Amino acid sequence: MLDLTYETPKPRVIAGAKHDWELVIGMEVHAQVASQAKLFSGASTRFGAEPNSNVAFVDAAMPGMLPVINEFCIEQAVRTGLGLKAQINLKSAFDRKNYFYPDLPQGYQISQLYEPIVGEGEVLVDMEPGIARLVRIERIHMEQDAGKSIHDMDPNMSFVDLNRTGVCLMEIVSRPDIRGPEEAAAYVLKMRQVLRYLGTCDGNMQNGNLRADVNVSVCRPGQYEKYQETQDFSHLGTRCEIKNMNSTRFIQMAIDYEARRQIGILEAGGSVDQETRLYDPDKNETRSMRSKEEAHDYRYFPDPDLLPLEIEQAWVDEIAASLPELPDAKKARFVNDFGLSEYDASVLTADLESAGYFEAAAAGRDGKLVANWVINELFGRLKKEGADITSSPVNPDQLGGIVDLISSDAISGKIAKDLFEIVYTDGGDPAEIVEKRGMKQVTDTGAIEAAVDQIIADNPAQVEKAKANPKLAGWFVGQVMKATGGKANPKAVNQIVSAKLGL
Repeated sequence: MLDLTYETPKPRVIAGAKHDWELVIGMEVHAQVASQAKLFSGASTRFGAEPNSNVAFVDAAMPGMLPVINEFCIEQAVRTGLGLKAQINLKSAFDRKNYFYPDLPQGYQISQLYEPIVGEGEVLVDMEPGIARLVRIERIHMEQDAGKSIHDMDPNMSFVDLNRTGVCLMEIVSRPDIRGPEEAAAYVLKMRQVLRYLGTCDGNMQNGNLRADVNVSVCRPGQYEKYQETQDFSHLGTRCEIKNMNSTRFIQMAIDYEARRQIGILEAGGSVDQETRLYDPDKNETRSMRSKEEAHDYRYFPDPDLLPLEIEQAWVDEIAASLPELPDAKKARFVNDFGLSEYDASVLTADLESAGYFEAAAAGRDGKLVANWVINELFGRLKKEGADITSSPVNPDQLGGIVDLISSDAISGKIAKDLFEIVYTDGGDPAEIVEKRGMKQVTDTGAIEAAVDQIIADNPAQVEKAKANPKLAGWFVGQVMKATGGKANPKAVNQIVSAKLGL
């Protein structure tokens, strides 16, 4: 297997009125576990159900109801940790995080502060071919999601939907290793890609199944290197957390605004307050939500209704053995086995469906040629129609059949595009379509010679120009292709034109 090597991207530098500043970003990604039931109850997790219809007694905090751990949710968390090359803690525990909010019926959230199920890991964030950032994962802990407060249904009242209450979340906490808005967006997309490959979260940001809290601070050049050497956070600036971001575009805009806000405060001689902020995309600004709480503000303590969670190494090993090939490994294999560029391999491995489609179409064929057709023709057409690979009207066998006809010189590239359009619109077997519609490439040199002779005879002035400037021979090639309806073999036409003109 080919190991792809990377250079680390340079940090984003923002010029202030007085100094240059660098960005330091840490992310807390909240990923909803792909499970049919909630973390501590059997209630459904189905999105879009009638409000308050997916609520068990435990979720509603009815007296005397006790939580029961959903084993599948634990398995999904372990699977995620393994996919991020992280330490799996065989012993973990749940704690109560106490705070009041109308959509939190218990008055506390069951989470994991002191003993999370997953420890340190890492993820490689691709920025462009040959450039990537290795981001360290500090921990992954499991917790219940809260419900949803709805404020726009009545001018005088708010409503609460508890369907989401108790749904299992994985909070994936990074180290402050991200150095710019683009990297932050790329980190979220890479995390989403890995989770989808693993099948542990569907990554649907629109439904809130994947959202991020973004911690932003700024420091002077050189300070971050001191932090890296010592792991002493005092070298970094005071961070502010931007809550509940579910759009990579808004993440970038919010980081840029927040960084400039902090720079303005510092250059005016002030100090940045550690706080939680919200991003308003309409005004493109962040605003204060509340002062940043510390752990003691939530009065964490071990949940008395749940024993410490102990899992066996053999079970972890079984889960590890079932992991799929992950994006980085698949991309490296595509580069190695099919001779693809790193960029093309990245495009094709962006999701499992695209990668599977390509592999099926490329089996036993020229991988580069197949990749070109999948990326440029198929993906281009699907994007134009707002569709994705799962709804492609051209299946891998059909696309492979078109490539076979090109490779065997049965059709030219131009005819292949016409054939692709027919297959995309009407379906059918490419080879049969070519045969029935008379689309085969003309390889009979006698017929091509006759066409060349005729065009030369009809255009003596153009002949003289071509002899004086051989680049103009392309005009004759174009005329021959036009005369043969694009069916002549372009390579044969070029050879015959050159010979006839004595070039």
